[in-house]
Amino acid sequence: MIQAGTAVTADPPTPAVRLPRRRGTELGLIVVAVLLSVYGYCAVGLARNGTVPPGATGYGAGLGVLALLAHLAVRLRAPHADPLLLPIGVLLNGLGLVLIYRLDLETPGDRAAPAQLVWSTLGVALFIAVVLALRDHRVLQRYAYVSVVTALALLTLPVFFPAVNGARIWIRIAGFSLQPGEFAKVLLAVFFAAYLAANRNALAYAGRRVWFLRLPTGRVLGPLVAVWLLSVGVLVLERDLGTSLLFFGLFVVLLYVATGRTGWIVVGLLLASLGAVAVGRLEPHVHSRVEDWLHPFASIEAGQGPNQLAQSLFAFAAGGLLGTGLGRGHSVLIGFAAKSDFILATAGEELGLAGLCAIILLYGLLVERGYRAGMEPARRFEPGPPHPPGAVTPSLRDPFGRLLAAGLASIVALQVFVIAGGVTGLIPLTGMAMPFLAQGGSSVVTNWTIVALLIRVSDAARTPRADRAEVSA
Repeated sequence: MIQAGTAVTADPPTPAVRLPRRRGTELGLIVVAVLLSVYGYCAVGLARNGTVPPGATGYGAGLGVLALLAHLAVRLRAPHADPLLLPIGVLLNGLGLVLIYRLDLETPGDRAAPAQLVWSTLGVALFIAVVLALRDHRVLQRYAYVSVVTALALLTLPVFFPAVNGARIWIRIAGFSLQPGEFAKVLLAVFFAAYLAANRNALAYAGRRVWFLRLPTGRVLGPLVAVWLLSVGVLVLERDLGTSLLFFGLFVVLLYVATGRTGWIVVGLLLASLGAVAVGRLEPHVHSRVEDWLHPFASIEAGQGPNQLAQSLFAFAAGGLLGTGLGRGHSVLIGFAAKSDFILATAGEELGLAGLCAIILLYGLLVERGYRAGMEPARRFEPGPPHPPGAVTPSLRDPFGRLLAAGLASIVALQVFVIAGGVTGLIPLTGMAMPFLAQGGSSVVTNWTIVALLIRVSDAARTPRADRAEVSA
């Protein structure tokens, strides 16, 4: 019993629980990633020539310096960021350089590894620039319409250039080539995230109910659908169906994340199926790929030799469980796309099912950490009273960051699914580049930008509010 006149002292507030920064863990994982890449480089030289390649030291030093500079940028400007994002990017990029170098040994007149190393350096440089210059990812929300106009302009440019391998997705000037669609997908992710964050309530609750789905009003959904139709329409004209599928999937996933309505997933799958059937029957370039998918060994039966898909399936079969070993495969028989569209076949043949599963798990971990960056608010690490009914929960206090992280992670997930499904015969080929692994300067630069933005969102989500206030001050 408390007697009158006795002073009642409240219990001191529980101190906020802070997440460990784990920058030391990140550095250790980066060292492991660099060592594994150097080991792969040396294994290729030993398998092919019986000696360690003379450039192994320079390759390891170059990759290590790039990774260290990226780590220092994260340690300086994003100390609370997820410690796995950067090491995964370093390992995948390093493994891609090893696989491209291994295929270069089979094609002395077409060496792609030096150019890929230059593009990787540019990608890491852009990663560092984004981490250092972009103090708050929410600034990007102000440039939503600038992003979408720029994205549509980039998508339109290849229309005025000659087609390459049946698709108009490249800009080639004086021997220099660029794929603008790779940069456009990040800009469209920024636009979709900003627009949906600003209109998420109207998208979720306004409009008429049709069957199991409540449709938003045309005034709210119209601009979003118009931008998506324009982007996909341009890509269909350019015969870049892989990127069209990517943009459609990005649109549906972000619409689902913004509204929480599972009906959008069902509608998206139905529309994607109808569109795939229509384009597959009407577009000759796509129809030929569907025929190759349905009958991958038809060219062999006709006495014309195996096509690219058949050679890819042979490569996976030859790899078995543990693979033939780096440098000991024959995936170069796939042809001109062995270093780009079909580079996963080289990994499957020479690293086997075990190595291929490890690569897919790395992608899965990268995507999972991307989703977590958008769903893990700093507020949940600080004790406080329970939220009253109807209050805005911490995970919704940054809707733009949540949607941006989900969009960027979905870009990686959709690319991996489409490419891995194509080269293994699960779905028709679409002609996209495997993130970080495949030859392609535009692709590797874009993927490093995606990792940088995920690190920025992750740092904002994991930073305690007190530290965030000091930074903003």
